[in-house]
Amino acid sequence: MTLDQIAIAIFGTIAAWLSQSRDDSARRWAPVMGMIGQPFWFYAAWVADQWGILAVSVLYTLAWMRGLWVHWIAPKPALRGMGTLEFPPQSIR
Repeated sequence: MTLDQIAIAIFGTIAAWLSQSRDDSARRWAPVMGMIGQPFWFYAAWVADQWGILAVSVLYTLAWMRGLWVHWIAPKPALRGMGTLEFPPQSIR
């Protein structure tokens, strides 16, 4: 097993595992791990002349970049539960 295969296995597994977490703080690390693994995917596809895998790697990179944007660059505050409207008794007629 070569270094690129080991890195693909490690970072890919960590990214997939974190992406399924119920904890928001853990889930936001999934695109970071995914992006760390992408150069190894590009290298492995290039060396093996696997152009289909290279094309899919580009798509995965775009997906992980979206995750970086959503979770790190432009995060929005999390909504905590559902808001309710409260009307005081004198306002209802």
